[in-house]
Amino acid sequence: MNGAADMGGMMGFGPVKPEPEDGPKFHAPWESRALAITLAMGATGQWNIDMSRSARESLPPPQYLAKSYYEIWLAGLEKLMAERGLVSADEIEAGRMLHPPKPLPRILKAGDVPAVLAKGSPTQREAPAPARFGIGDRVRAKNMHPTGHTRLPRYVRGHVGTVELVHGAHVFADAHAAGQGEQPQWLYTVRFKGTELWGESTDPTLWVSVDAWESYLEPAA
Repeated sequence: MNGAADMGGMMGFGPVKPEPEDGPKFHAPWESRALAITLAMGATGQWNIDMSRSARESLPPPQYLAKSYYEIWLAGLEKLMAERGLVSADEIEAGRMLHPPKPLPRILKAGDVPAVLAKGSPTQREAPAPARFGIGDRVRAKNMHPTGHTRLPRYVRGHVGTVELVHGAHVFADAHAAGQGEQPQWLYTVRFKGTELWGESTDPTLWVSVDAWESYLEPAA
């Protein structure tokens, strides 16, 4: 979808100002709790990581742009839980539980957190077919505007780049977010020249690398 989260190359938002690497990871105690709650609820198995990302990125633009990073995480979590009957509107308003909790099949216990995080959730799968592209191939990112979740940035659509890495087949996030199964596809890193994306006034030394599934790409004419 063309949501507010897809801000790469958009004007009017000012420069990106990275925080110092040795700076604080959280700016208030509630931010670390927001992250912990999101991870704990994800571990219950009620949704997958792509559904979680989609819930955040599909927030209405006025809501998305008015929130801080972890406020967006909380809004996405509220959306996922409300859709599944795990929280009600009056509980969100009150900020506390008002009704008996719905039983969950899995619960992430505090003592298990380090092992669960270390294990992660690998997404590589058996390839369904030979790779269509190889390193060095020139490809064009499709100029597509899906109504559902997508990981193809808007600013590369319609532009030509070069395949620089082939990662094997991975869970296709667009289908996974829609509850349509994993539908694994080949995943590539495609390198785009800055002037190809944003015109000749762009810094000529700028290059942008984007990970793109095979269905996002077509051979460059």
